[in-house]
Amino acid sequence: MSGEEGKLFLIVLRSGIDQPGQVRAALMYAALAAAMDQETVVYCVQNGADVMVQGAAAKEDAKPGAPSIAQRLSEALEMGVRMEVCEQTANVRNIRREDLIPEARLIGGAKLIDYAITARGSLTF
Repeated sequence: MSGEEGKLFLIVLRSGIDQPGQVRAALMYAALAAAMDQETVVYCVQNGADVMVQGAAAKEDAKPGAPSIAQRLSEALEMGVRMEVCEQTANVRNIRREDLIPEARLIGGAKLIDYAITARGSLTF
């Protein structure tokens, strides 16, 4: 297990930009977990992979006064949340490494299984 023993918190993001409430919630809870001194990973599969594509978060039509996906993403990154995209999902969706935000990494699907086994807790959006 990476990081401090027993401190991994996993967020699985499978919702995309077409479900902004789900994405904002996932990123908010990730930032909260990191603020609680948890090593936090947002692992993106299916439509969630699209959220990590450069410029995608800015496409949301945010409601006035409500935080946007871009704001929630920035908060999570500032808190040290790791953003990871399933490599197999990226391949199917024709997403290349250079298409992703600089902070996102492509990670194989087996890592998600490892996270699920070793994580202290997890949420799925």
